[in-house]
Amino acid sequence: MTEIGIGILGGGYMGKAHAVAMASVGAVFNTALRPRLEMVCASSTGSAERYRAAYGFARATEDWQVLVNDPAVEAIVIATPQSTHRPVAEAAFALGKPVFCEKPLGASLTDSRAMMAAAEASGCVNMVGFNYIRTPASQFARQLIAAGEIGEVTWFRGEHTEDFYADPKAPATWRTTGMANGTMGDLAPHMINGALALVGPIKSLIAEVETVHATRPGGTVDNDDQAQIMCRFASGAMGQMFFSRVATGRKMGYSYEINGTKGAIRFDQEDQNALWLYKMDGAEATRGFAKILTGPAHPDYEPFCQGPGHGTGYQDQIIIEAKDFLTAIHSGQSAWPTFRDGMQVNQIVAAALASSASKTWQDVSTF
Repeated sequence: MTEIGIGILGGGYMGKAHAVAMASVGAVFNTALRPRLEMVCASSTGSAERYRAAYGFARATEDWQVLVNDPAVEAIVIATPQSTHRPVAEAAFALGKPVFCEKPLGASLTDSRAMMAAAEASGCVNMVGFNYIRTPASQFARQLIAAGEIGEVTWFRGEHTEDFYADPKAPATWRTTGMANGTMGDLAPHMINGALALVGPIKSLIAEVETVHATRPGGTVDNDDQAQIMCRFASGAMGQMFFSRVATGRKMGYSYEINGTKGAIRFDQEDQNALWLYKMDGAEATRGFAKILTGPAHPDYEPFCQGPGHGTGYQDQIIIEAKDFLTAIHSGQSAWPTFRDGMQVNQIVAAALASSASKTWQDVSTF
């Protein structure tokens, strides 16, 4: 076992999740590389020091360049707003350091392309944080589809819906300013990534993007509340996706349904330890969706728990990401999803925004 110094930019919601993951991953997965929480960076000296003490880092700084350039920081996790991702990643790659970047990869397609180019030119390990597709259930769904268990995929429906802005009286905040903080910048990338992982590349699409509540207490809203996409995959499969932060009653509505020529799959993140599978086997009278509870037979489950049906949770998804990132560094080969995969998500977001503006179908390859 070898120690590796980890630097994390951001100590809030996702910064904490990654700090906890790096502190736990060695014990859970017995990784060859054992993280050492070397340095945390936050927007002020006071908040950085609070995060250092709370999460167990050796040092703290308010200057991201200090963290990136420190020789004891050997790998970097970016868990700050999208607008900060590009300069940090480019600086890290210039020094030959592996980078894990939270989604979306960049605040724009231009940023994402530049970050992808820097990653590939450097040859450094790079990875983007799409954690929901890493549940044991969704990993198993990918295996089933790849093995042909539901035949040729003909149709996909996916959504990422939440209700944290369903109340029109909820006040305006940073989330209501800037397209990068809207639903297409915040929630949509997760399900777009899921669609690419489960069904493959998207060839063309038409989309509608809208703001439901244009004003809120304290200010106006200049980004989107919800959006829908109708698409055609490169495989020929038909698809549709819906994203919303005003979906009343939905808390973690990352869900999908996939139809194939021999079966179907359903999944809902609000019941993340179950996968529903239908197979066209046996007599019609006995066919139906079977609820499969995840357990040690499914990907990345057993290191957490030896009991089937006991379940994994949100933090466990981040620990699985940490394991994949460390394994990639140890092997020298980037793990999916790479910065190129992250760029492709931004590419589809750009195509969807252009489609909504023009009210026309868009060829994704032109973006």
